[in-house]
Amino acid sequence: MDELDDLRALVERAKSGQAAAWEALFRRSYPRLFAYATRRLGPEDAKDAVSETFARAVRRIDGFRWSGGGFDAWLYGIIRHVVTDAQRVAYRRPPGGELDDRACDSPGPLDHVLGEEEAAAVRRAFVRLSPSDQELLELRVVGGLSADETARVLGKRPGAVRMAQSRALERLRGLLDEAVVNHDR
Repeated sequence: MDELDDLRALVERAKSGQAAAWEALFRRSYPRLFAYATRRLGPEDAKDAVSETFARAVRRIDGFRWSGGGFDAWLYGIIRHVVTDAQRVAYRRPPGGELDDRACDSPGPLDHVLGEEEAAAVRRAFVRLSPSDQELLELRVVGGLSADETARVLGKRPGAVRMAQSRALERLRGLLDEAVVNHDR
């Protein structure tokens, strides 16, 4: 059995109401969903967003079909709506409830690959990207979604996602190059 077959079996068990299957799906998806939500909401609200995402997934699992982007894309579509709802609520809050910027500075998987200085430079450049570029790269790189799955989440065509990803990466490279030039001065 390959990974997709294992996931299909797990989702089918979850559809039949098996709590252990839901727990396995939660454990499998939590780190990536949490990273996605943290960048938009901060760590505390991100925990709530992931919990709400799974609550909605449990309620809606009967409507899930294996067409389109698959289970991961379906979950990211849900969390994207949860995050948007949370941002709307936060926008209506009185001033003073600032988001925690530590989410952008906290070490993540990237730090294990790159040195701390390089990872910090990438994070600084990343936050300078537009929100749409950030979301696209998070879905593709952090979330590990394919172009087809990302297209499903964002409501775009896979070719448009690949082109947008290429452009976003080019902008990120430009920001990194700019940081190196400014650092060397």
